[in-house]
Amino acid sequence: MKEIETQMAELSLHGMSRAWMALLETRKHHELSLSEGLKLLLQNEYQSRKNNRFERLKKNAGFRYQATIEEIYIDAARGVDKEMLATLATGAYMENGESVLITGASGCGKSFLASALGQQACMQGKKVAYYNLQKLLMRTKMARLEGSIHKMFTKLSKTDLLIIDDFGLTRLDQQQRMDIMEIIEDRHARNSLIITSQLPVVNWYDIIGDDTIADAILDRLVHTAYRIELNGESLRKKR
Repeated sequence: MKEIETQMAELSLHGMSRAWMALLETRKHHELSLSEGLKLLLQNEYQSRKNNRFERLKKNAGFRYQATIEEIYIDAARGVDKEMLATLATGAYMENGESVLITGASGCGKSFLASALGQQACMQGKKVAYYNLQKLLMRTKMARLEGSIHKMFTKLSKTDLLIIDDFGLTRLDQQQRMDIMEIIEDRHARNSLIITSQLPVVNWYDIIGDDTIADAILDRLVHTAYRIELNGESLRKKR
């Protein structure tokens, strides 16, 4: 028995090892056939690795909130449609490279909803990156100064889901417009994007500040995107 435990540890079969120890402690291993025991051990190892991958993906994503789909307050009056949320929860939009645009007043739950969709994507094994727009633009600026901007853009383009929070708090300058355009172009029809903003999409032209670039950006976002427009007073006030 000790040899089995040692070999499991050496092979990093931690889920299998825990299941094996449980069988020994409860003396259930004598009651199972070889195939039944092997199936149980493999199922525990698979679930352990799946859980570890989820925790790793969630940590790397850097979500603003630790939120789940089940915690979303579904209310048609608030602009949260049950059927649309169920559709997004399947993750099919990521397979199709579609975007999700979430707008609404401060405190109405945009970032929480975006975090919940991101965590759902992690559960489905997807690589997710979560950024506040201003912090993302600061990183692109630093990367350009360090000569690593192409590496950064390549890394962003390979994430299955990129979440940009708080779009539209300030007007973009020319370099920022070009950076956002580059990021969106790299993802267009390939990998998904979630954007949250206090401003309705119709006002994004003014924030982008250049009609030609604004046309190019919004043309790649709006036509195939899921739109969620949250209503109602701040949820922070209700707490």
